[in-house]
Amino acid sequence: MKKVVLLGDSIREWYTNYVVELLKDKCEVISLLGDNGRFTYYSLFQLSMILKEHGKVDLVHFNNGYWDMDVMPFLNRPVFSLEEYKHGLKRIIELSRAAGADLIFATTTPLPSDVAAEDNTGTGVTFGFEQDRVKDFNNAAIELMKEENIEVNDLYAVCKQDKNFYKCEDNLHHTEEGNRVLAQHVANAILKELGME
Repeated sequence: MKKVVLLGDSIREWYTNYVVELLKDKCEVISLLGDNGRFTYYSLFQLSMILKEHGKVDLVHFNNGYWDMDVMPFLNRPVFSLEEYKHGLKRIIELSRAAGADLIFATTTPLPSDVAAEDNTGTGVTFGFEQDRVKDFNNAAIELMKEENIEVNDLYAVCKQDKNFYKCEDNLHHTEEGNRVLAQHVANAILKELGME
C-alpha cells in the first residue's frame, strides 16, 4: 500500500479524517493529528519525525502559510519574509525527495476579510491574517513549485467557489461541508499523482 503523508497547519488537520476515509484500502495516510504543523519550519520538523518512524514514503501533500504570514506586533510585518517562507518550503521539498516521495503543494485558502483568530494550539494568543498576504504567499509558493516541477493543488480556487469560502465562524477554518470538499480535492490530487485514479 502506498504511504502518503499529509503535512501542514490546522487547515490540514481539519480535513485529514475525511481524506483517510476517502483513501482507505488505497493508501496508508500518515498525519500527526492533534499536532498543528504551524510554520513551514515546524512542519519540516514534523516530517523529520514521521520519516524517522515510517521510513521512505511515496508522497507528501503539504500546505503552510497562515502561521508564516502572521503579523508581528509593533513591526507590522509577517513572522517570515517571503524568502524565508520559500526557504522553509524548499527544505520540506528536499527532505521529502530524500525519502523518495513525490510532492503536492496545497495553496493557502482565501479569507473573507482580514482575520484575527485565536491560536488553536492552546497558547491563547490571537493571530492576524490578511487576504493580501495570502495572495502574496500563495504566489511565491506557486512560483517555487513551478521551478521545482511540483504539482499544485489549488485549494484557494476551490474555496473561492463558495460565497463565504466555506469558512466557519472564525473566518479562518472551514465548515464541515468545506472540509469534505477540500478532502475530496486532496484525495483526488493524491490518487492522480500516484497514478491510481
